[in-house]
Amino acid sequence: MPTRHRRTRPMNHIAHQYIDRGTSHIITERFYGDRLVNFLYSSTREHTPWLFHALTSPYMSQLLGYWNYDSWLSTKIRGVEKFLEALKIDLSECVDPPSSLDTPRKVFERKIRYWDCRPMAEASSSIASPADACVLFGSFFESSLLFLKEKFFDFPDLFGHDKSEWQQAFTGGDYAIFRLTPDKYHYNHSPVSGTVRDLYEISGKYHSCNPGPVISVATPFSKNKRIVTIVDTDVPGGSGIGLVAMIEIVALMIGTIVQCYSAEQYRRPQDVTAGLFLQKGQPKSLYRPGSSTDVVIFQKNRIVPCQDLLTNMFRQDVLSRYSLGFGRPLVETNVKVRSTIATAQHRSVTSEHHTDTDVE
Repeated sequence: MPTRHRRTRPMNHIAHQYIDRGTSHIITERFYGDRLVNFLYSSTREHTPWLFHALTSPYMSQLLGYWNYDSWLSTKIRGVEKFLEALKIDLSECVDPPSSLDTPRKVFERKIRYWDCRPMAEASSSIASPADACVLFGSFFESSLLFLKEKFFDFPDLFGHDKSEWQQAFTGGDYAIFRLTPDKYHYNHSPVSGTVRDLYEISGKYHSCNPGPVISVATPFSKNKRIVTIVDTDVPGGSGIGLVAMIEIVALMIGTIVQCYSAEQYRRPQDVTAGLFLQKGQPKSLYRPGSSTDVVIFQKNRIVPCQDLLTNMFRQDVLSRYSLGFGRPLVETNVKVRSTIATAQHRSVTSEHHTDTDVE
């Protein structure tokens, strides 16, 4: 008799949890648009690859974004109130009155009183979260407890193959991945203070940044369209941790990343270009609808991640699609924009999370 093969449960159908930093509670995530993502990254990708490539193209991603956030029909079907209720968005934080946020797009692109509701440590040695997001830390240093074999991204591809200067600068460094979901506030803020050395765009696909698709598609972050900003923090008024790369990555239904730095609240937004000084904690850019990802990369031995974020990553009592995909505990922590996620490391001290043994 022919052998029957057991069907493995698709990654997208497995529960995903993270830890809320403020309460330490374990939260089970409910993915917005999970049915569409399951459709794309299971049967469609396997059986009709041409359709999968078409649906993750720039044109189709923007069309899906329009349908979900702009079209008259989608607004009528769901209603803004249902949209707000489903995503549990706190409108009391918003700059604009709730009555003016009358479309899903306006809700998605909302401005918040971050100067009141997202406090930031004043110490220059602290590194701020660039977004309201779920965060994971990793390292390119093979003897680090944080070393992850390339899965999220391919290192040369992430920076661009013609950018060897930046590849060399960040060899062996550490990084943090910030996953934004549709309910989040979608302005990115500068995680450090410093002068922009370079900013460039790399074209690519529009893969979903949900954990299931990330695990099922090899190195999706370095395949997606992205904007790379290199910041020199070793300047007067800077954070003093060397070069920092902030990489803003599009995803399914994200049509545009708008560079709109404001030195004071949201006033007088300006394009981000080489030579511009970025003040830590200030708005830098805006994602237009969908889910998306920030990757912030630091040079070797320049930062120490906050201990609570590292402890949470290795917890074994939390269900994480990443843990299943990597074969080791890998749990996200939900953090607020401008909250401290790491601190500067003294140059003479060896990082405490680097060891002589690769535990992967």
